[in-house]
Amino acid sequence: MRIIKADHYDQMSRIAANHIAAQIILKPDSVLGLATGSSPIGAYQHLISMYQAGDLDFSNVTSINLDEYKGLSPKDDQSYRYFMNTHLFDHININKAKTYVPDGLEADPQKACKDYDKIIENCGGIDLQLLGLGNNGHIGFNEPADAYAKGVHCVDLTQSTIEANSRFFDSFDKVPKQAYTMGIGSIMQAKKILVIVSGGAKAGILKEAFFGPITPKVPASVLQLHNDVTVIADQEAAALLDQ
Repeated sequence: MRIIKADHYDQMSRIAANHIAAQIILKPDSVLGLATGSSPIGAYQHLISMYQAGDLDFSNVTSINLDEYKGLSPKDDQSYRYFMNTHLFDHININKAKTYVPDGLEADPQKACKDYDKIIENCGGIDLQLLGLGNNGHIGFNEPADAYAKGVHCVDLTQSTIEANSRFFDSFDKVPKQAYTMGIGSIMQAKKILVIVSGGAKAGILKEAFFGPITPKVPASVLQLHNDVTVIADQEAAALLDQ
């Protein structure tokens, strides 16, 4: 595991974008596992700038997103498909037919999960998986639990996650209570994992996840077992790592 400490969010984002860009340059047909939320937006902006400058070509890249809210249409402005289009896909030359997000409108959870597992398998697995870190240690929507979920699954979101997501919705009642997400097994099969963490609110969980015991109660702690993990944290998030 490598930990890179950045001075601020933009530097963290630029370093993350450089890692992703290097992956694409070394393997133009890379399969990228992508994430949503506030943490990766800066990295996506830097990737767009690289593309616009002619330094990066996404035409052969495949992307597989971590998760999607159950019940939201791709056209819903709070869906993760909409997020990815708005913050990345609409601004680069990626083939959208090769950008995958779980089907939030699939009413049958078993089918939705099985279909997405098959997509990951058919793509040959993930070359580089980008992750954020939730306040309770979740990665994707893998919430604290008694055991790790292996494959794609439908998860009941915890109250803390629902509350954290409520800032994006008009009212608390509109916040989805379930989501489809890659399982820990799916994430751990990625060849490389890149974790970006920003803000003082994440300092405690960052230290617990990577220097505490490995437990499904802190889902991100399992990343200690992966052989190629890079963590990029800004100064506030990394504040406790020297203690």
